[in-house]
Amino acid sequence: MMRQYELVERVQKYKPDANEALLNKAYVYAMQKHGQQKRASGDPYISHPLEVAAILTDMHLDESTIAVALLHDTIEDTTATRAEIDELFGEDIGRLVEGLTKLKRLDLVSKKAKQAENLRKLLLAISDDVRVLLVKLADRLHNMRTLEHMRDDKRARISEETMDIYAPLAGRMGMQDMRDELEDLSFRYLNPEAYETVTKRLAELSSRNEGLISKIEEELRELLVANGLLNPYVKGRQKKPYSVFRKMQSKSLSFEQLSDVYGFRILVDDIPACYRALGIVHTRWRVVPGRFKDYISTPKQNDYRSIHTTIVGPSRQRIELQIRTRRMHEIAEFGIAAHSLYKDGENTEGGELLSKESNAYSWLRHTIEALAEGDNPEEFLEHTKLELFQDQVFCFTPKGKLIALPRGATPIDFAYAVHTNIGDTTVGAKINGRIMPLVTRLNNGDEVEIIRSGVQVPPAAWEEIVVTGKARAAIRRATRMAIRKQYAGLGYRILERTFERASKQFSRDILKPALFRLGHKDVEDAIASVGRGELSSLDVFRAVFPDYKDERTTIKPAADQGWFNMQSASGMMFRLPGRERTAQEASEAAVPNGNGPDPLPIRGLADHIEVQFAPSGAVPGDRIVGIMEEGKGLTIYPIQSSALQRFDDQPERWIDVRWDLDEANKSRFMAKVVINALNEPGTLATVAQAIARLDINIRMMTMGRVATDFSEMALELEVWDLRQLNQLLSQLKELDCISTVKRLYD
Repeated sequence: MMRQYELVERVQKYKPDANEALLNKAYVYAMQKHGQQKRASGDPYISHPLEVAAILTDMHLDESTIAVALLHDTIEDTTATRAEIDELFGEDIGRLVEGLTKLKRLDLVSKKAKQAENLRKLLLAISDDVRVLLVKLADRLHNMRTLEHMRDDKRARISEETMDIYAPLAGRMGMQDMRDELEDLSFRYLNPEAYETVTKRLAELSSRNEGLISKIEEELRELLVANGLLNPYVKGRQKKPYSVFRKMQSKSLSFEQLSDVYGFRILVDDIPACYRALGIVHTRWRVVPGRFKDYISTPKQNDYRSIHTTIVGPSRQRIELQIRTRRMHEIAEFGIAAHSLYKDGENTEGGELLSKESNAYSWLRHTIEALAEGDNPEEFLEHTKLELFQDQVFCFTPKGKLIALPRGATPIDFAYAVHTNIGDTTVGAKINGRIMPLVTRLNNGDEVEIIRSGVQVPPAAWEEIVVTGKARAAIRRATRMAIRKQYAGLGYRILERTFERASKQFSRDILKPALFRLGHKDVEDAIASVGRGELSSLDVFRAVFPDYKDERTTIKPAADQGWFNMQSASGMMFRLPGRERTAQEASEAAVPNGNGPDPLPIRGLADHIEVQFAPSGAVPGDRIVGIMEEGKGLTIYPIQSSALQRFDDQPERWIDVRWDLDEANKSRFMAKVVINALNEPGTLATVAQAIARLDINIRMMTMGRVATDFSEMALELEVWDLRQLNQLLSQLKELDCISTVKRLYD
């Protein structure tokens, strides 16, 4: 276990003027509070905050952050309070310790929604002060290093959460070394057999190539010095087990097929020296095509900057090279912890102080903005994981703006990355000057021009095409708004007619005072609820005019009309299909005080309002009636449908409708027909030919034997109108092979 004086010495090595008294005070306080507490390993509990603090000293963090690391478990696990810590160490340290305590209580959850909420609160906490994240990641790293002392189920659960959230989050914050170690430790417990196998193979390879890394290091160093580079630093390493395993999985390679197990870093003094080193190496050794990336000119979103190349180097061994400055290396290793934000004004290479507007902070800010978009926790978790795990491609707008996207992104993702409104109105895209499909995967350096239309609504199917969380969230939101708009359009027209039947005029403003009675906060929501069938138009009328009185007159149904004219309790007229009625139903039938408005025009499935047809279908020429069904909107039934009997006692759900066909854009409508035919060769062909001659389409057909000599055919047909359907029924009845034919209305 690390000693107190060792921790102080580590801090003073990189910060000689560190507040030693603060560190000693935090150590003594934590020691007293944790007292005789033990960890699962049997070690004194104080060993954990000490090791967390030691991890943070490797990142050269200030003494305040080190003090927070020493105190981070005191409020959670001891009798310490926030007020006590504020008094002893100041409000700044107290706030950070309390923030970490809240996160601690949310740890080790496996339910998806709870894990999503954990991630939300973590990101919100670190958006206020990034030191919360640094201490949290160091805390998780030490817990992973000592995970062997936990139960098997806890090991698996903690490792999965680390692999899903904390390791990629460390990577997003630019802390690559920490990410590598977190992934390797998680890999060890999540897939122990694979971990053991890969580790064993790497050890065998290292044994066979003993001295190879040092040999290549020396040859590279001598080459760079001989060509005028001063003081280059060259360091080689073997890839980590999880990195090797991930590449084998993603590329479907065996271990023997891996050709770049070794990687080397070249550190130089400044940016021009990076490109000089690259030229020297490429001149000496052959480069592997397609393996060059310049992250200096186009940094990653986590501020990572470096030149990557792969060469066939000494001993004809394929090796990866990373060329960067020493400052870039510090940021690559420690990410946001290497920024001068908490380092007392230390300067960067360019002489400018890094701020909270670095790329890593920018990503975090955009992620926090997604919290306000109203997505449910599961969607947020899914989107954030997508953002965390994806590699990137860099594309350009026609004006030269650089857009970073996950690998596999499409022009739709690009459009939403530029602006949500651009994504919502996208209808096409030009990639490098050529019109390309919207499903095209973008490559590094592509110039993308988005083609837009003001009347476009993003199709719901786009959600399966895009790969960014922002695009998916925006498409879902736009789809929900489009559906709501459809329902609101239908609801508005229904309410207009309902109010008109009572000689009242409907408007959105008239609804506002009655919203609390209807249980809605927004006028559009209330109107859309009417369109969905969740809220009766009569209930809306009663809420607006609670004192309205109506007059009712009972009459008998007109035999030649075939309809009941029914007036509801609020004076609204509904037209019901005429048939035998009970005495109670007849006594409730009524006529309106005046002529009602025109029926609601219906064009069918192609209309811009939310309308659907009953399972039996309906065709132009049928007498039809609309029924408001909850969650479905308006369902159209032929008046002969027996299903309408279910709604006889619910007159407020009946909507008078009529056909309103667009002759310029005709469409087919579905009808069901049942045919009883002779069971002999050629019958089916005869029936099919009769249907085809009348330009009728068979949408679906089922057959079954009903007797030795007869079969029954159930057909779903698509016809233009009732006249065409009746013509077909007449011709089928005349066929010798047909016994009976009838239309189904159920």
